[in-house]
Amino acid sequence: MRFAGKVWRLLVGIKDGLVLLFMLLFFGLLFAILTTRPSPAEVREGALVLELDGVIVEEASRIDPLQALLAGEAPTGEFQARDVVRALDAAAGDERIDAVVLDLDRFMGAGQVHLQDIGEAMDRVRAAEKPVLTYATAYADDSVFLAAHASEVWLNPLGGAIVAGPGGNRLYFKGLLDKLQVNARVYKVGTYKSAVEPYTETGMSEPARENARALYGALWEEWQANVKKARPAADLDLVTKTPAEWVEAAQGDLSKAALDAGLVDKLGSRDQFNARLVELVGKDKWSKLPNAFPSTDYDAWLADNPLKTEGKPIGVVTIAGEIVDGKAGPGTAGGTRIADLLDEALERDFAGLVVRVDSPGGSVLASEEIREAIMRHKARGIPVAVSMANVAASGGYWVSTPADRIFAEPDTITGSIGIFAVLPTFEGTARSIGVNSDGVQTGPLSGQPDLVGGLTPEVDRILQASIEDGYRDFLTRVSEARGMTIEEADRVGQGRVWDGGTARQLKLVDEYGGMEEALAWVAAQAELGDGKWHAAYLGNPPSARDTLLRQILDSEGDAEGRDVFALFARQEARTLSSIASEASRLLSVQGAQAYCLACPQAEAVKASPSAPKGWLARLVSLFAD
Repeated sequence: MRFAGKVWRLLVGIKDGLVLLFMLLFFGLLFAILTTRPSPAEVREGALVLELDGVIVEEASRIDPLQALLAGEAPTGEFQARDVVRALDAAAGDERIDAVVLDLDRFMGAGQVHLQDIGEAMDRVRAAEKPVLTYATAYADDSVFLAAHASEVWLNPLGGAIVAGPGGNRLYFKGLLDKLQVNARVYKVGTYKSAVEPYTETGMSEPARENARALYGALWEEWQANVKKARPAADLDLVTKTPAEWVEAAQGDLSKAALDAGLVDKLGSRDQFNARLVELVGKDKWSKLPNAFPSTDYDAWLADNPLKTEGKPIGVVTIAGEIVDGKAGPGTAGGTRIADLLDEALERDFAGLVVRVDSPGGSVLASEEIREAIMRHKARGIPVAVSMANVAASGGYWVSTPADRIFAEPDTITGSIGIFAVLPTFEGTARSIGVNSDGVQTGPLSGQPDLVGGLTPEVDRILQASIEDGYRDFLTRVSEARGMTIEEADRVGQGRVWDGGTARQLKLVDEYGGMEEALAWVAAQAELGDGKWHAAYLGNPPSARDTLLRQILDSEGDAEGRDVFALFARQEARTLSSIASEASRLLSVQGAQAYCLACPQAEAVKASPSAPKGWLARLVSLFAD
């Protein structure tokens, strides 16, 4: 026993020592993160280099330091669209910057509205007679869009360019659920509310196909019109209508095919690209590396060009990502978190409020929580505008209804006015493995809902009636906000998704425009002249902590492929991710949903996976890899 006691004390000592070491390392890293800031002194005369290694988003999500360290890799990089635009506009008017570089080698995409905003900012840099160059090993739709606005587009000779266009297939699970004898009970309103079809159909319904064809067709026309205007020499018809013949004509050389079609200007290695920049901005006299040029990186440039704070503040609240109950986010629109931000802002003397929406919707309760918080600002008598980004559909439209004025772009996806709920039951599955449910009930609702024994007809009727009542609530908010009758709101509702141009014709939005137009409208309503106001974004800005964590954990990212084959492999990864997402949506505990699963943004791979919910899920996640 004495020996066992000594062994036990030794093990306890080792455990305590490891815990202490881990805590010292963790808090040492935390201190370094919190005290690290990009220094304006890092700004140098020469080129501004924007390495867009990741996705462009409306609102960057935060990194959980412990989760990231345990995972051993950083989540996908995120760049806020408004910050990229600010960086480009600052470069256009700053004498220290002679050229701008967009490094798109690891660029993973953006929404079409964000691409348009950044493309217009690139045009403003070129209008200031400063060259804008892009470089990549493989260009896909989104990077082709940005590159079209550059003065020089460079491509690695071993790379290529592919333009696919919007659209694609979704996965349908009814056949699998039937084999497993899982009863996916769906309660919905809306002929076009296709979010539940993966559980009820083996393929796309005709109403959903009709809606998708119209939506994607409008987005594709806008994409092509923008690229052709920015780069008229590009032969998009050749690239998009006969892609196999196009590539075969270049004998399978994808880089030559891209050059022949006018998608790129020059083929060259990274070193040759750097040599071109030396010609434009000069040699870096502090570096001994060949073809080194003086440059300023993105973080240092933003730190040197902070947001303006002169004049009276106009509040801006961002609703980005799926709308969920609770305090999730940023990057996910936690209803309680956003409502708290708005309520805290009631104490500030805002001249007005702009609600920036980039969300496919989600929880009905969370959407209403946000809407009521916006109404409390409106009750103060200040002007309220909504600025729709890439997606403002379903719950994203619900939270837009309090606005005095709604701004959207032709590329915006909106509408999807309808709600649904899914509740799986497993009575068939249970019977197939010999499990039965039996008991005594004192009424039709006793022991309900019974996920193993099944739901009674009364429960089905109650749940469907509740969803129908929720849809009437949605229509009431739309009709009151847009000056429609309930019948008119229902005609543009039914879960149908609209592009921004059609939504304007249907009076779901008031005016074309982005954030600048929405802010200017609020300023005019508040009788504030130019230079007499500034945008005050609610919430905490992204910290340098995330930047440092990404630098520490980014070693795995260098191993990712960057050629055309890697682009297709990334699409395969997106398919696998969608399987997990659909399974989670079916099995997770959720209330009534105003969510647009048909919206393109809803199908994208989540840049930063959310943390597992619950202590057991977190524990399991530690061993999942």
